[in-house]
Amino acid sequence: MNIFLLYVALALCLLMLLSLYRCLFGPSVLDRLIGVNAIGSKTVVLLLLIGFLYERVDMFVDIALAYAFLNFVAVLTASRYFHKRKGLYEESFTE
Repeated sequence: MNIFLLYVALALCLLMLLSLYRCLFGPSVLDRLIGVNAIGSKTVVLLLLIGFLYERVDMFVDIALAYAFLNFVAVLTASRYFHKRKGLYEESFTE
């Protein structure tokens, strides 16, 4: 079972790299925010997988819940900031 969880964690890390690409090279601010949110959600699942591997799920559930809450608040705050700035749907730099 541990080998299966390790493979799932590795696949999840590879999916996080795809989200990181969207974060770094997204065409708009909205795409970057979605990439950050996707990385945060996958990190929560990765924390739970680590809890299963170490057989300490009770401790890692608390950490994952706190991280999920912080991720949610951070993305809401950033999206509200960019919405107020009117830069959520378009890039502000000129080429």
